[in-house]
Amino acid sequence: MLDRRLQLHLASWLGQWPAAPGLHVVASHRRARPAWDGRLRPALAVDTGQSAVLSVPPDRVAAIRALIERAPQRMLAALPDAVGQPAFCVHDGPFRWTNAPAPLPDVGEWVASTTPGLPSWLRLFDRPVLVVRDADGAYLAGAAIKRHDAYGHELAVGTVPAARGRGLARRLVAQAARRVLDEGAVPTYLHERDNHASARVAEAAGFPDRGWRAYGVYPR
Repeated sequence: MLDRRLQLHLASWLGQWPAAPGLHVVASHRRARPAWDGRLRPALAVDTGQSAVLSVPPDRVAAIRALIERAPQRMLAALPDAVGQPAFCVHDGPFRWTNAPAPLPDVGEWVASTTPGLPSWLRLFDRPVLVVRDADGAYLAGAAIKRHDAYGHELAVGTVPAARGRGLARRLVAQAARRVLDEGAVPTYLHERDNHASARVAEAAGFPDRGWRAYGVYPR
């Protein structure tokens, strides 16, 4: 049975869930508003392999439905133009979630995102982020939580090249996932299909590939 928190998250995030078999294009005002980082996400979809919801701004629903009817095989590549953002790029990869993170030991500490020495991507977050630093205080790896709504929080993680191969990323993701669960939400994890390193981190942290897919249009 699908986690109730995940169902509520997808309904909130996309504008509709669950869906009958097939692809359903739905209108959501969230697609026309800035997301957690202040940038637009004008098209967003989750596909279970049997049914899918593609969320787009209300004024783009008719055009997207017409595109799918006319050229379904070109739908993904044509999405940026169809939602009026030709300079944006397309994301496509597994949609993962867990309610049982791997029992890996904690490795990081939660600090303010404004802490000196953190990479720029962590400074986008307005709440504490999880980081690992060396004995001299230099940043090695970090994870953060994208709080899309009250029910679903997506994890992001990054490691400096010199610190890769130590298992830091998987431990950070598992640690952050436990925090998300403690907050009453379900932790999710997305990555590009060809990002095999991120896939290994997800699997090791307890986020299996269930055959679900997430795709959409994002700023470059």
